[in-house]
Amino acid sequence: MGLIAREIEARGIPTLSMTSALSITRAVNPPRAAFVDFPLGHTTGKPHDTGLQRRLMLDALHAFETLEAPGGVAMLDFDWADDDAWKDPVGSPDAQRDEAGVVDDRTERLDQPQYQSERDRELAEAALAAGGCVGCFFLETD
Repeated sequence: MGLIAREIEARGIPTLSMTSALSITRAVNPPRAAFVDFPLGHTTGKPHDTGLQRRLMLDALHAFETLEAPGGVAMLDFDWADDDAWKDPVGSPDAQRDEAGVVDDRTERLDQPQYQSERDRELAEAALAAGGCVGCFFLETD
């Protein structure tokens, strides 16, 4: 998203990236970002916790006032849990160690498109046949 944010900023529209992946955010160097140390996929808080979500958003938006240098990252001070046990991948049911003992529980990456349903596949193929779609760039035509 940082790459997209830079393009939007180049057109005069201020952006703010929300992130819970600090190393990736620093690598793509968005114009400004707000980091919260939460699990991936929960950058704006816990489900149904509207109070936390509101506080997160307000603190993140405050970064527009405080981040002056391009590429700045506001470190938001929120805790996901009382301790850091949620960060331990050993407890993950899918955790497996490689030869070096490193836990890698990521989903396998496949070279073929994956669909949630047969209907999704049909729609993607129909869009490709009709001239393509934004999400179909990886499909090959016969």
